[in-house]
Amino acid sequence: MDKNDKKYTNGEITVFWKPAKCIHATTCYRELIEVFNPRKRPWVNMDGAPTEEIIRVVRLCPTQALSFQYNKDIETEKPREEHQAEVRVMEDGPVIIMGNFVIYDADGKEINHKKMTSLCRCGNSNDLPYCDGMHRKTGFTGK
Repeated sequence: MDKNDKKYTNGEITVFWKPAKCIHATTCYRELIEVFNPRKRPWVNMDGAPTEEIIRVVRLCPTQALSFQYNKDIETEKPREEHQAEVRVMEDGPVIIMGNFVIYDADGKEINHKKMTSLCRCGNSNDLPYCDGMHRKTGFTGK
C-alpha cells in the first residue's frame, strides 16, 4: 500500500482510494456527491449513502483508483495476483492501460510509458499516442 493511499469505512465495507491511479474522471462525485465530495475533507463521507449505492459508484471508477471490500472479508482474503495488463475503454474518452505492458510505435520502437497510460481514441491529441483531453473540446463520442 502506497503511503498516499486512503481507506474509509462505514462498518460494513471499506472503500480504498489510490490517488496514484486516479485520473480525475469525475465519475465518483458526478454520480454520488453525498459520498465523494472533493471540496470537503475528508473527501469521502461513508455515511452519505447506503452501502449498495456506494458499491455501485465505486464499481464505475474507470481506473480502479476506488475499490471496496466487505469488512468481513478483509482479514481472510488472500493477496490478489498481479495482472500482466488491464485495458479499460472509457466512455467518450481514452483507452486506459494499467499493469505490466510494452508500447511500440509504428516502427517497432518501444515507447516509454508509466504503469498506467491513457491512449487517445479521438485522434485529436497534441501528444499522440497519449490522451491530452482534447476529446472534451472536440465532442468526441466513442460509440
